Amino acid sequence: MNDPTVKSQYSTPDKLNTRISIHKKYSVNKQGFGSWIFSNYRIEEDMKVLELGCGTGEMWMGQDALIGRCSKLVLTDLSEGMLAAAKENLKPYGGIEFRKVDIQDIPFADNEFDVVIANMMLYHVPDLERGLKEVARVLKSGGTFYCATYGENGIREYVELLFDDFPISSVYNYNFTLQNGKGKLEKYFGSVEKRLYEDSLEVTDADDLIDYIYSLPSFSDIQDYPRDTLREVLKKNMRDGVLHVPKDYGMFIARKK
Repeated sequence: MNDPTVKSQYSTPDKLNTRISIHKKYSVNKQGFGSWIFSNYRIEEDMKVLELGCGTGEMWMGQDALIGRCSKLVLTDLSEGMLAAAKENLKPYGGIEFRKVDIQDIPFADNEFDVVIANMMLYHVPDLERGLKEVARVLKSGGTFYCATYGENGIREYVELLFDDFPISSVYNYNFTLQNGKGKLEKYFGSVEKRLYEDSLEVTDADDLIDYIYSLPSFSDIQDYPRDTLREVLKKNMRDGVLHVPKDYGMFIARKK
């Protein structure tokens, strides 16, 4: 993947951590999106597992039992910075292989893995058809592909509505969402199930949401306005000191024929 915007976003964990932190601090659903994702995994003893776009690997922390079941666990990312963070975070866990891998050209044999995971990253893949074909290729017959993503009615859309009076032209990445992902997966997998994660944010400090806005390239027009202006708009929309922000997240579980 050669998109310079994506590379700058994920060359280090900083901007990703900013986005993760607002969910940790203000999410109404206290289970947490990462914990919910893992609750959907079905990983049995001696399974071989591949994760594409592992990021900082933080979600695997504390998953000792799950890690122990894997006969092979390969965590991959296209960013050296993310892989370095993942290696550091998961240093106490043995038996994990870390590799730099592009989903469009997965360097593993046909039918090698029981489970493939690609969370919150498929929308970044330039040639998604090729990437999904590669996932299906390395999955064993009857294997499972887990891929979490966002929908088209969440935080970013809500924030844009708040700034409706401003001359902005945000560009959103809807290449793979909860609304269109099922049809794209069905071309390569025998069955596809969509599961939704019920949640929202209750933000009490406008500056935290401003930091979130500054972490996303899709808000580049809004970022041109002074921080004080952004704070004024957000505070105007608070009710009793709380800004209620919708979230639209979930995952697909696709199984190979």
